[in-house]
Amino acid sequence: MTNTAAALNATTLGCSLTCKDVAASIAWYRDAVGFAVDQTFERDGKVAGAVISAGEIRIVLNQDDGGQGWERIKGQGLYLQINVPSAADVDAAAARIKAAGSALLSEPADRPWGARMFQFKDLDGFKLGVSTPLAG
Repeated sequence: MTNTAAALNATTLGCSLTCKDVAASIAWYRDAVGFAVDQTFERDGKVAGAVISAGEIRIVLNQDDGGQGWERIKGQGLYLQINVPSAADVDAAAARIKAAGSALLSEPADRPWGARMFQFKDLDGFKLGVSTPLAG
């Protein structure tokens, strides 16, 4: 495979996640993971979405309309990695999520590829990880 120069000069990546119960997801990302709620959106007097943030990360949470079925698998094949400054930040994020009553898919550990990380799923099954490079 040939390495070519990127034609795109990107600075960040945003994402939008569809939630079965957006109000519950907003609360979970705020209370269990530690995101701030920057803005909420309403439709017909009910919360329909939100922009949440942590550092430079922005995620849009949207209320699912059920048009594709309520039990469909969401985020299959998608993995979002949250990078943090230190191993202590990785461990603190894991402790916060567990203290909020959520399970981790993997405990924080030093990985052979040079990162300390753990993985978890949100309320809708989207898979996320928190990671930091190990000091070399």
